[in-house]
Amino acid sequence: MSAIQDAYNQIGADFSDVLRRFTSEKLIVRFAEKFLEDGSFEQLGEALRSGNADAAFLASHTLKGVSQNMGFTGLYEPSNALTEELRAKPADFTRAKELFEPVKAEYGKTVEALRAAL
Repeated sequence: MSAIQDAYNQIGADFSDVLRRFTSEKLIVRFAEKFLEDGSFEQLGEALRSGNADAAFLASHTLKGVSQNMGFTGLYEPSNALTEELRAKPADFTRAKELFEPVKAEYGKTVEALRAAL
């Protein structure tokens, strides 16, 4: 088993599905490296702290999309819930901050597994 496949297994993601869509392990690794460089998570946290609903929605939506494309289901599901909360006008920031906690936890697990693999 390759290191990237092991990382996917650690976070409960379906590596075979991602491999089918990306067609090569090398491409998955390249996009996983880009994921680690992406600032959406940090932007999301800052936007929630500052009360910027538009920036929080944009960052959450980006994180959700990248997570879905990369097959990070554990991160996609809570980021999707947060995105939908932030989509509401006006957004309930108390609820959004509660929904951010599982996003933060899953993001941490995902980043840790990827860094160990790459």
